[in-house]
Amino acid sequence: VQLQASGGGLVQAGGSLRLSCAASGLTFSGYGMAWFRQAPEKEREFVAAINWISDSTYYADSVKGRFTISRSNAKSTMYLQMNSLKPEDTAVYYCAAARSGNYYYTVKPYDYWGQGTQVTVSS
Repeated sequence: VQLQASGGGLVQAGGSLRLSCAASGLTFSGYGMAWFRQAPEKEREFVAAINWISDSTYYADSVKGRFTISRSNAKSTMYLQMNSLKPEDTAVYYCAAARSGNYYYTVKPYDYWGQGTQVTVSS
């Protein structure tokens, strides 16, 4: 199983980025998916999640209204559209997959993790 996160970069405050998480080696359509992030010297925190059939999503309060999670089961890929970025969004962003098909806002229930992609927002 491999989750490949990409799309990170350096952007000014107020700008946008779109992250992607390409999955292989698993039946993607059956997995609940999520994005987490980790800033230096901080714990990994939940950002957004989506269930296996995309009829339910969940967001951290800090990103609600600015970020949108989506997925394409045909492409085995999950996305995170990030708008109105703030310096406090700076972190390494990780994608995660849960075999149950549901989503969770804690780290432990996820079975697989990607390697992370760096997002840096300058003020």
